[in-house]
Order: sequence, then structure tokens, then C-alpha cells
Amino acid sequence: MSRFRQFLAVDWSGAKGARQKGIALAFADGAGGPPVLVERGAGWGREDVLEVLRTDLPQDTLVGVDLGIALPHADCGAFFPENTVLLPDAPALWALIDDLCADEPNLGAQPFVDHPDYCPYFRDGTLTGAHFRCDRADHGRGRFRVTEHAQADMGCKPYSNFNLVGAAQVGKSSLTGMRMLHRLRGQLPVWPVDPKPAKGSLLVEIYTSLAAKEAGRSASRAKMRSFEDLNAALAALGSPTVSGEGPIDDHASDALLTAAWLRKVADEPQRWAPQALTPQIARTEGWTFGAL
Repeated sequence: MSRFRQFLAVDWSGAKGARQKGIALAFADGAGGPPVLVERGAGWGREDVLEVLRTDLPQDTLVGVDLGIALPHADCGAFFPENTVLLPDAPALWALIDDLCADEPNLGAQPFVDHPDYCPYFRDGTLTGAHFRCDRADHGRGRFRVTEHAQADMGCKPYSNFNLVGAAQVGKSSLTGMRMLHRLRGQLPVWPVDPKPAKGSLLVEIYTSLAAKEAGRSASRAKMRSFEDLNAALAALGSPTVSGEGPIDDHASDALLTAAWLRKVADEPQRWAPQALTPQIARTEGWTFGAL
């Protein structure tokens, strides 16, 4: 029997506004059956997701959220080298971001990336900050966490969480997500910053492209924009398929496939013990569940 009863995948978004069309939620029941999209008439906002995780989460749910739960640390020995504020771990980073953005609605994070102490670490489209790269990073794409190097070794195409530019940027979504994680502190553990509990619900970072790759799709074809493509990927994971034909929103398909993938791999011991995950990396950078 699985350690978890339910599997919730959240495709997250860092876009501005009270509602984000890029947010999608899907559940997969541990007892089996096709994954199910969680509809919300007015669309989802980040604070709506926070409320679900706080008050409406089924017992023993493994929650996967598609965002980076921390910033790079191991490459330079600090989240923000050259800064006088030394943060000991990821929860301290979450608290800092939420504090500096306290007046920003919808869990927005713009005040943080605009702050003169922190904007030099980001690339925002008009400016590449002086500290966007670390001297030890030589791939030219900004700083990576150890888990992002592991993703790349698996054939994925990760982006730096300090990158705020382009359709594939993950910086804004990760920073807004860190505000949510701070507000969940003490209510929902976050692996591997927190140890995996013997019972109860748990949140992990996911990368939907990793789930798609393990369902037989290449990194360049990770997005599924038709029910036919989604159902072929679900079948490859051994999951029952969903009803529908023709086009499907790729945020919905990402959530549906990843919920089924979480159900398939959650009890594989190696997923919880990647070789490069040390206690120091766990508490500072975190990890992407499933990256080996």
C-alpha cells in the first residue's frame, strides 16, 4: 500500500494579477483511476492554492508544486554572495522574500526583485545583474542549484531561478511560490528542507517536464496540447486515461500527467535519496522530487 492516499500536482505561475491562467490543479487517487482536473469557475489565483493547501487538503496527500523551492546556494556558498545578509537556510530565504513583499497583493514578488540589495542577482530583460552569474558557473545560463544540474544530466532543460526573462523563465514563479511556502510553515512540511514524515501530507517540488520525459516524451515535446498526446503519455505511465478529444490547455495536461506520475513513483526509495542530496543542500537549496 502506498504511503500516500492522494496525489496533487499544481502547475504554478508567477504572472501578475489576482488570477493566473497558468495555474492548474489535478488529483490522482491512490486507489487508482484517471487523474482529475480540479476546476474553479473564476480561475485559480495563488492565494486560492494557498487556501486549499492550508484548509482543504485530503489526508495523507503528496503535493507536487511546479516551482523552485529555493535559490542556488552551493555554487557560491550563499544565496546572495557579496550581500551582508547571510541566510542560513531556505526557510530564512522564504521569510525574507515574504517580508519584503508584504504589501504586494496576490503573493507577488516584484518588490523583492526590485530591491537594490537583491536586483543585482537577477536578469530581468533590461538588465543582467552584476551577480547573475557565479564565478564557478560556466554554462552562461545563470546560477544553477545542484538539483538543476541533475535535471540537465537526465536530459531536461532547466533554467536558473535567477532568470526572470522569457516564456520558460522560472524565477517569478519560484519567488511567488516561496512566499506561499513561508505562509505554510508549520502546517505542511516541505521535502527535503523538512524530513519526510511517517504519516500526513507533504509538499515536494516537481518539474513537469521530468514527468513528461518519463512518460516517453522528449524535452522538446514535453508540452501536451491534445487529449490524444496526454492519454498516450498517461498510458505510458500505466495510468487510466481521461475523457476528451482534440485540444487541451497545456497547463491542465501538465497537472494531469504529473499527478499520475507522482502516484506511480512516490514509493520508489531512490526518489527520496538522490546521490547528490546532502543535508546541507537539503536545508539550503532543496531538491526536485524525481531528479536522480
